Amino acid sequence: MLTAAATLPRRPAVFLRPAAEAYDYEYFRSRLAEPALLADAVAVRVFRAPLLAVPVGGPRRGGYVSFDLLTHATETHALLAEYPGFPRLRVRWSPYRDTCHTVEWGDPAPDWREDDAVFGRFYGYSEAAIAAFTRRHHQTPSSAAPEPCSPTAP
Repeated sequence: MLTAAATLPRRPAVFLRPAAEAYDYEYFRSRLAEPALLADAVAVRVFRAPLLAVPVGGPRRGGYVSFDLLTHATETHALLAEYPGFPRLRVRWSPYRDTCHTVEWGDPAPDWREDDAVFGRFYGYSEAAIAAFTRRHHQTPSSAAPEPCSPTAP
């Protein structure tokens, strides 16, 4: 008989799997400057959605994985701590409900005001991948953005 005081054993919600099982494996393989890093990567599976965690190395100085639930981030932190290539692991807790928690590793990411090419190099993407991305996603600093039109403006 199950009583209110009894607790069921807790099953982990996060599992590490072979990197090739990650949904985004091919995305990273085609964009990394050093695809050989994938040999030490792992798929972080939460429920049935495995996403890739790529270790640092070569030009790749840091990485991260995002989570809706803080418990998933803390479980992932504990699991990745057992693997080489994930130095200085840390959980970044988000105080906002609409922003994900992250597990980060390696060097701290560049300041958010940097352009996409700086981020691309930090995360170890090839120059070709960075150029393709920046061609598709033109950056305009917020200070240079045109003022929104106001229906009451003269």
